[in-house]
Amino acid sequence: MEDEGKNVDRVTETYRRLRGFIVQGQLAPGTRIIESDIADRLEVSRTPVRAALQRLEQEGFILNDQTGRRWRPSVAPLTVQDSEELFHLIGQLEGLAAWHAARLDDEAHAALVLRLQECNQQLRDTSEDPSTIPEDYMDHDEAFHWSLVDATGGPRLRGLVRSVRPQADRYIRVYVNAFIGKVDTAVEEHDHIIRAISERDADAAQRAVEGNWRAAARRVTTVIENVGERGSW
Repeated sequence: MEDEGKNVDRVTETYRRLRGFIVQGQLAPGTRIIESDIADRLEVSRTPVRAALQRLEQEGFILNDQTGRRWRPSVAPLTVQDSEELFHLIGQLEGLAAWHAARLDDEAHAALVLRLQECNQQLRDTSEDPSTIPEDYMDHDEAFHWSLVDATGGPRLRGLVRSVRPQADRYIRVYVNAFIGKVDTAVEEHDHIIRAISERDADAAQRAVEGNWRAAARRVTTVIENVGERGSW
């Protein structure tokens, strides 16, 4: 049982590190993945690498161009169709969280509204600071959205968001300039979310979150159409 537990831990750690490489862009879209190379890089055997890749394939990070019995995994490309699906899906999930947020008990509701206001003010400050770097924007924006999900979502909803959100983060990191140039717009969209939650208008809060993610999808789509998709064969 102890050895089995170690194997599970090894697979989980390998999965987390590989997913991090993909999200951070260290494994670029379209990159062919050779199990032995990854195993050497992570100093593990090929067994946890194969298991991690299979999990990443299920989540959409990895594509499998299988010819006969040969498994040929590669990092999933960044495309217009994929980005639209991901951003709209997250909008639906977070929209459900926002609906619940407007219906929290008084203490939890007040704490969440305050937290969202703080996160959005930090995001607003980045647009006024010439020394802002992309990571600052991403950190404050992620804090806003995760605060909403963590405060209201049950384990299933949080699990779904945690599975899908990193896939969207790939687009945000690669096409971050599309977001940096629209920080003021994003702040306004967040203000609408906060106002609806504060006023306990559950339906309006849900629509505001979905609208925020649809707008983000349009921003990314415009950039991809201008500069081209990444990793398409």
